[in-house]
Amino acid sequence: MTLETFFEKFDQLADSSNAVARMRELILQLAAHGKLVEQSSDDEPASALVGRIEKYVAELRSRKEFRGLPVEPLDREELPGIPSTWEWVRLGNVVDYGSSGKAESADIPEDAWLLDLEDIEKDTSRLLQRKSFRDSPSKSTKTAFAVGDVLYGKLRPYLNKVLVADAPGYCTTEIIPIRAFGFIDPVYLCHALKRPEFIAYANSKSYGMNLPRLSTEDARNAPFPLPPLAEQKRIVAKVDELMALCDRLEAQQQERETRHAALARASLARFGDAPTPANLNFLFHDSYAIDPADLRKSILTLAVQGKLVPQDPGDESGTILIERIRSEREDAARERKVSPMKPLPSIEGDELTFEIPSGWIVARLIELVMEIQTGPFGSSLHKSDYVSGGTPVINPASLQDGRIIPSGEMAVGADTLARLQNFKLRADDIVMARRGEMGRCAVVTRLEDGWLCGTGSLVLRMPRSMHSPYLALLIGAPEAREYLGAASVGTTMQNLNQSILAKMPVGVPPLAEQRRIVAKVDQLMALVGELETQLTSTRATAAKLMEAVVAELTT
Repeated sequence: MTLETFFEKFDQLADSSNAVARMRELILQLAAHGKLVEQSSDDEPASALVGRIEKYVAELRSRKEFRGLPVEPLDREELPGIPSTWEWVRLGNVVDYGSSGKAESADIPEDAWLLDLEDIEKDTSRLLQRKSFRDSPSKSTKTAFAVGDVLYGKLRPYLNKVLVADAPGYCTTEIIPIRAFGFIDPVYLCHALKRPEFIAYANSKSYGMNLPRLSTEDARNAPFPLPPLAEQKRIVAKVDELMALCDRLEAQQQERETRHAALARASLARFGDAPTPANLNFLFHDSYAIDPADLRKSILTLAVQGKLVPQDPGDESGTILIERIRSEREDAARERKVSPMKPLPSIEGDELTFEIPSGWIVARLIELVMEIQTGPFGSSLHKSDYVSGGTPVINPASLQDGRIIPSGEMAVGADTLARLQNFKLRADDIVMARRGEMGRCAVVTRLEDGWLCGTGSLVLRMPRSMHSPYLALLIGAPEAREYLGAASVGTTMQNLNQSILAKMPVGVPPLAEQRRIVAKVDQLMALVGELETQLTSTRATAAKLMEAVVAELTT
């Protein structure tokens, strides 16, 4: 496959992660391997160029105008193959790396160009701003650079910040001016420093955990592929041509993504206004994909607003349902199984942010449950109580995607379980996280019956008259998450208490409709799961194709 064919097949590769960025890397990789342009027998070989550079450097040393130290001998057998007219050299043997003069702030003219690392965009190396010393005065020592110097960001080299100076100026000492003596095209040098192999080398040699940087010694000892000077210029021209093509492809891709995003928003809005089977088809359209996470949120929003399934006039109303739950709880309170419910503040008209269908009722969440119980205090359950192979303890980390996933490290023995028996989970309870991300919850199944509610969780004891899966769905919906997140306390970690949860206003459908809603949500979530699998597969296929093409072109 040729590089031109590669570009022609871009539509097949566009779904791979960072497709255009990967193409840019490939161009630079091919350029540094001598596979981007043809070699010419008329070109002066790089060996002669190296000889001229060595002679020039020797003259500079004799005049004490070059301070670069000798570098290590190069073992060319360990390096990739390059054209016969090229030479592998150490970077420090062919350029002046890190010898530019220093300048104190008092010696820098106010109108001089002052370059900081943050002025350079990562990966693209676009100059984001050009400021003068007057705009950003600094007392720290700077490094002077000249027109044509290659400016290399040695701090966090993985950010890939390299550019050619188009004017003289001064830069932070974290940017190294590299001077090529006129024997190496500065743009080629820039491209060579941005190729994946050099970035990998720089990252492997960097020192410092928080602020990794490439040392001058390691930079000067970096292997450098040197083509004939005439070929360097042909490479630069070809890279410029292909990068311009990448720019156009990137713009087309962004335009397509913008168009698809607009179609996705329109489809979601259409389905939200009229959740019919016909409009449902637009959510799973073949020509564009709606983000599965957005789909899931929309489905849950429609569900709790009464827009997902039709209402049935024959259903027992939400008002009767609330009365039945109240009666059930009063009976339990008389038997001292639960605490009597405290008086509740009336619900103001604007507390619920959407209109509910006829047959529904607005209520506080506490009116839908028998009681809300916080897990045991930390003083009641310690790490020392945990045993191997005991009864699982359900903390927020155990609540994943609406399921209970126990941790093998958090379990208690029979004695602790007996001491904390009031906190044992029962089938059809809802266990809910009260720390961290709000809205995480799961219905307790028969499998988890008898497990222990952890310190960071809440338990909603359910009445017979309420469908537990619907309430779990409601708590996990975007509206509830937003409400709980805004109302919860804590600066570093959101923390939910019983009072906040109990007062949350909710729309309550008839019991029969609750069951229909849950069934419909399950059906739609299964479709979303299939879509997500399809998207993942498509992207994986595109990624494999991309890597296969790269391998073919670079071997």
